[in-house]
Amino acid sequence: MDELHRFLFDGLPVRGLLVRLGEGWRELLARRAAGPYPAPVRALLGEMAAAGVLMQSNIKFDGTLLLQIHGDGPVTLAVAEVQADLRYRATATLAAPSVPLPETGALSALVDARGSGRCAITLDPAEPKPGQQRYQGVVPLRGTDEEPLPRLADVLEHYMRQSEQLETRLVLAADDRLAAGLLIQRLPAAEPDDDAFPRIAQLAATLTREELLALDADTLLRRLFWQEPVQRFAPRAPRFACRCARGRVAGMLRSLGRDEVESIIAEQGAVEVTCEFCGAGYRFDAIDALQLFIAAADQPPGRGRVN
Repeated sequence: MDELHRFLFDGLPVRGLLVRLGEGWRELLARRAAGPYPAPVRALLGEMAAAGVLMQSNIKFDGTLLLQIHGDGPVTLAVAEVQADLRYRATATLAAPSVPLPETGALSALVDARGSGRCAITLDPAEPKPGQQRYQGVVPLRGTDEEPLPRLADVLEHYMRQSEQLETRLVLAADDRLAAGLLIQRLPAAEPDDDAFPRIAQLAATLTREELLALDADTLLRRLFWQEPVQRFAPRAPRFACRCARGRVAGMLRSLGRDEVESIIAEQGAVEVTCEFCGAGYRFDAIDALQLFIAAADQPPGRGRVN
């Protein structure tokens, strides 16, 4: 079961979120058409999925939150996407098979081989209001002293301090069974010299990867904050779900143009597209392609756009 828990510390300017992705995370891994990701990549994607759910729930954004990490290492691109209703998906692109994966799962070793790695957080509104635009923040995978930030949590803490001006403590972990995360954040109205956040953040920092993956929500919060007045809210249920559809693939093929699609069909007999997020396959033969472009030609201007 996938679950997200929100909580506050009564009388203190600190909030928290705890996410545990289980069933959906295992389905996400199992659906990859090309076979299992290597273990370090699975761990990175799990942490990204957990972090994406935490961040989306924390800002309550009506649209898509997209977390992307790209660089020049064995993993060239890793993506986690979370909708407002906490549907999530994730995928990764690996370099050529000749590029060896490191035994360690350190972010710098996986993505930032020569210092060009970046993390991009994109907020794409579902229905933009007048004057509202797509927002993207980009941070390097290295700190201010140009030293690699070893963990995804370090990178995202740095991003939230820089972009939101909010002190944040983030703990992430993932294995083949579970992807989990804990977020502790100072409330915007808090006084900078209030000692509540440093105290609670220090408690959160004692949480080990093994504890985060092994303990249920009740046990974990009780052990960490047994001396603090915690007020919990009804949990939410994130879920793995992909937005791919045959209509979206059809729109992509139309954008390629009729000549390109017919050339592929002449060479291969059909156009076959596999979704990188969920492994779903879409096949368009010669008749499908003909209908695709006839249907597009019959539509009046401004109609037929696939979102």
